[in-house]
This record gives sequence, structure tokens and C-alpha cells, in this order.
Amino acid sequence: MTTYTPKPLETSGVTLPPSLVELLEQLAENTHEVWSATRIAAGWTHGPTRDDEQKRNPCLVPYADLPESEKVYDRNTAAETLKAILLLGYEIRDPA
Repeated sequence: MTTYTPKPLETSGVTLPPSLVELLEQLAENTHEVWSATRIAAGWTHGPTRDDEQKRNPCLVPYADLPESEKVYDRNTAAETLKAILLLGYEIRDPA
């Protein structure tokens, strides 16, 4: 087996403009919704602690009810996606 070395885009130099803060939060919530829907479709349910054998996870709750530590994970995913879009030369316009 070959050793896998991840090579994400280097986005540390990309600064998200303040206008994307609301979009970032919407994307973070959607990331959680997609993850939740995938888990539920696979038979997972809410439980007080994570139990892979019983397919229970305490994070199967609405985004607003997640602990801040879990929201940070979703926000980081959304932020890295937005930064990658900008780094690759795309523009994001405010729809208003």
C-alpha cells in the first residue's frame, strides 16, 4: 500500500472579505445538514454519546443546537472551500 500525503491548496494567504461571513455560516450549516442526512440515511440516530456499533451520534441535531466546537469544524470546512474558490480565480458576488 502506498502512503497517502494530502496536498490541499495553500489558502493561508487568502483573506475572506467581511461580505462572505453570512455565506460562510450558511455553507457551514448546509455542510452539517448534508452530513446529518447522509448519516440518517445510513441508519444513524441521535444518542447522548457516539456509538459506532449502535449508530448513534450526539451531533444529529439541528445546526443551531450543535456545541460551538462542532460548529467550528463545519465553519472551517466552509471557509476552506470559499478560500479555495477565490484562490482558483473565481469571484463570488453578493446576489443583492
